[in-house]
Amino acid sequence: MRYILMTLLLFMTCLSVSFAGNRNGDVEARIDSLMSRMTLEEKVGQLNQLDGRRNLPYIEQLLRTGGIGSIMNITDPEEVDRLQKIAVEESPNGIPVIFSRDVVHGFRTMLPIPLGMAATFNEELVYDGARMAASEAYEHGIRWAFAPMIDVSRDARWGRIAESFGEDVLLNSRMGAAVVRGYQTDSPGAPHTVMACAKHFVGYGAVEGGRDYNTTNITERQLREVYLPPFKAVADAGCASVMTAFNDIDGLPASANGFVLDSILRKEWGYDGVTVSDYGAIGELMKHGVARDREEAARLALLAGTDMDMATKIYTGHLPDLIREEIVPESALDSAVRRVLRLKFRAGLFDRPYVGPDLNGGVASSENMALAERVASESVVMLKNDGNVLPLGRAVRKVLVTGPLADAPHDQLGTWTMDSDTSLTVTPLDALISGYADDVEILYEPGLLYSRDKDTSRFGALRSKASEADVIIAFLGEEAILTGEAHSLADISLKGMQSALVELLSSAGKPLVTVIMAGRPVTAVGEISKSDAVLYSFHPGTMGGPALADIIFGKTNPSGKLPVSVPVHAGQSPLYYSQKSTGRPAAKIRSLDDIPRNAYQSVLGHSSYYLDVGVKPLYPFGYGLSYTEFDISEPEPDDTLLSRSDTLRFSVTLTNSGHADGAEVVQVYVRDVHASLTRPVRELKDFRKVFLKKGESRRLQFSLPVSSFSMYDINMKEVVEPGEFIVYVGNSSTSGHSFSINVR
Repeated sequence: MRYILMTLLLFMTCLSVSFAGNRNGDVEARIDSLMSRMTLEEKVGQLNQLDGRRNLPYIEQLLRTGGIGSIMNITDPEEVDRLQKIAVEESPNGIPVIFSRDVVHGFRTMLPIPLGMAATFNEELVYDGARMAASEAYEHGIRWAFAPMIDVSRDARWGRIAESFGEDVLLNSRMGAAVVRGYQTDSPGAPHTVMACAKHFVGYGAVEGGRDYNTTNITERQLREVYLPPFKAVADAGCASVMTAFNDIDGLPASANGFVLDSILRKEWGYDGVTVSDYGAIGELMKHGVARDREEAARLALLAGTDMDMATKIYTGHLPDLIREEIVPESALDSAVRRVLRLKFRAGLFDRPYVGPDLNGGVASSENMALAERVASESVVMLKNDGNVLPLGRAVRKVLVTGPLADAPHDQLGTWTMDSDTSLTVTPLDALISGYADDVEILYEPGLLYSRDKDTSRFGALRSKASEADVIIAFLGEEAILTGEAHSLADISLKGMQSALVELLSSAGKPLVTVIMAGRPVTAVGEISKSDAVLYSFHPGTMGGPALADIIFGKTNPSGKLPVSVPVHAGQSPLYYSQKSTGRPAAKIRSLDDIPRNAYQSVLGHSSYYLDVGVKPLYPFGYGLSYTEFDISEPEPDDTLLSRSDTLRFSVTLTNSGHADGAEVVQVYVRDVHASLTRPVRELKDFRKVFLKKGESRRLQFSLPVSSFSMYDINMKEVVEPGEFIVYVGNSSTSGHSFSINVR
């Protein structure tokens, strides 16, 4: 009876706090009330996040004592509620735990990988995808998602480029903000919302050699101009939390880097959300060599501004003694605990701690599958279409489908798909048979069973079927296991015998359509040159098959644009369009075959390029073809003489001059012609995706604040220097009309 009365009293106390908060809306007062009752160990417990897949009895013990604040990787709603009940009803202050998960590009219904979502250049669609993912995760008890990843990623060798929105600052900023709004909405904590966590703070995309967990070499100017702006954008969008990176920044690992966590994030930006370490990162301060032991790692991380310790138990093991001994001030602990409690209040956990029995109705719904198909459709980039081979026309009677990715339900989902259900996956082979077998005969011979397959014993059967077909469609690419975290590659060419498969197919003398499904831009110069048409589909998710089938047969017009430059060779990495001017830019480029024997050095010129692959990418950032043609008129600026406080306004007319309905992405780039420091040759400043029916025109108005042309000067002050700027308006980073403005 005593136990029942104590439990009821604790429940009523929590309920009264909740009701009082609802009456006055004062979350901070509710936090003050809780913290006044918490012991030192309970406070530290709120900073403790553990993996629910390990040692669950120990976690249950911690829940009863208030020794844990967050649990990762439990997605069974009944188990979530069972554990939450222990926290709410049996812990000293009834503080709920927050359940977290990597919800990167969907939960059960998988969207294209983030690199593919970036290829849509459609923020509204990315927002819709994030809403779907949040709702499905919410129904499984997840209230905190470790996404979006907004590391500017310019090295295709890095496995985690798949998880990013690509190489551009603005694209990462806008797509990241769209995900945050989709997860949290305008009412964070409402049903079917989850709290977002932007990662990885900061500079992780710049790891040397594209090798995961490696060091970085980033100047403060690069940090402020390239790697920080996406995080500022999501912070402004209300992102609830930020995850620290594994890498060091100027010698100091991110989880112990007070310059980025405190000076910039907290003081400059006024950010009041939670910071959480990446998995095990606080313990890795010892491996980095900046902490002698776990005790010092705890001190360095907390004082730098890392609120929550993911998976190491270093905070719970050492912070109480460090505070009692006055080595770490309790005020630092209190600030971190306050932020964690604030996250839980904002997540609605004090009002609705349980999943409840009325959910689990919308996961993998027909609406979600339709949305996944639309996102996949808009993520496909058409790189080549010689002779208008695509879309396939009525003259085609027999189609050969081949390649290791034609029927690979798991691999087309890509990385970060722990909660996926491959039984839901619709592969290209499935979609072509179910959607088009009444109109054409579908032949199938995989040739290779997986992307690294070196067994060519099926090539004989493949050659025979190729001779029968009118058109061949080869689905090539990467298995999911070759991309993502800890899956970096030095060689990013197509693996196994895929090149030999393309050679065999091209020798058949039939039109060859190659579809590449991958987690990064791969080097495939030979394969592309032997193909008549090429579609690039970053791992497209659950409904990638129907999306690709409908594009191939013309039901859908491809509209994706490259969010990364496609290299000719891995040796060009890191490769990105917004490179800086050099004193000797590439000119009079000679190939190895052009160089005469016994030539003198001087005949090769003295400019910046590779003798074997030149300087340009195979395909540039922002590139992508359509089944129709679009014309962009000369821009018409309202004024070309502006002050630094003005807004540049101009208009263009976009016309669909072809024979099909379709969408174009109008891209606006700016170049600072003369500055006190070297500047990029172009920087994306705006983009807009527009759907037009054939023959339709639309007048587009653009407004760019001159302040967006800023740079960090020699004194590390953000300024817009007076002088000439060139504005480019086109459909890729290398095309378009231009005009000049002058800033006073």
